[in-house]
Amino acid sequence: MNPTTSDFAPANPGRRTLLKYSLLGLGAAALASPLSQALAATPGQKLQAGLQLYTVRDLMAQSVADTLKLVAGIGYKEVEFAGYFNLKAKEVRRLLDSEGLTAPSAHLPLEVLQSQLDQVIEDAQTVGHHYIVLPYLTEPQRQTIDQYKSYAAFLNKAGEACKKAGLQMAYHNHDFEFQAIQGQVPYDILLKETDADLVKMELDLFWTVKAGLSPLQLFERSPGRFPLWHVKDMNQKGEMVDVGTGVIDFAPMVAKAELSGVKHAFIEHDNSDNRVRTIKQGFDSLSRLLK
Repeated sequence: MNPTTSDFAPANPGRRTLLKYSLLGLGAAALASPLSQALAATPGQKLQAGLQLYTVRDLMAQSVADTLKLVAGIGYKEVEFAGYFNLKAKEVRRLLDSEGLTAPSAHLPLEVLQSQLDQVIEDAQTVGHHYIVLPYLTEPQRQTIDQYKSYAAFLNKAGEACKKAGLQMAYHNHDFEFQAIQGQVPYDILLKETDADLVKMELDLFWTVKAGLSPLQLFERSPGRFPLWHVKDMNQKGEMVDVGTGVIDFAPMVAKAELSGVKHAFIEHDNSDNRVRTIKQGFDSLSRLLK
């Protein structure tokens, strides 16, 4: 991306440090980490480790009930949905309640939001979501700046409907939103042309760093705009890895948690080769750091 066309500048790779944790050796290393120290210096921080259920989508497809039981058994209290897997909203709510879980947010595709927003809002109220998140744009949906301008207008309209229902609209990023199109950066458009009260941002820390950006710049530019985080880690090759086993330095981000406005942090891994290991590793690592 051409930095002259955006309000963002590349992150400084020198600020990244290796988080030296493993599944069996989190204790002392985690408690002595920069991230732990940053959290200790953040009074009133009440973040807890949540889970984006896309991480275990294959298990969800087999049995939502069994997967939620597994997730709760690991210790999670909050989850974010990416589909109900043919269950009705009332049944989803019943399963959540039976496992002592809440679901502050849910991902819904653009087409569903555009064609079924009233039903989405009704289901969100039933399940207990507060945030409705547009999670992804397909390649044909992200070819021009005019497309992004139309999405900003739609998000504002959807945000108004959500606000009337006591809900909040949000947008989740990948890395492509930071790549210039026609001399402009799409994420600039989304931030500038959406109402900050009507449309919040779910910041995916992995994809933001992957794009060469520092989340801290976003916090400074748009304070309070990022109530949701996706916590995903990266190895030195730039590949997604289990949280706590990679090189992303989360400490400066957490130190600015209040500035960002974060309220919910969801562990995620798009393509884990061992779902159970991944969600346990993520929960144990982040939970130790959030003490």
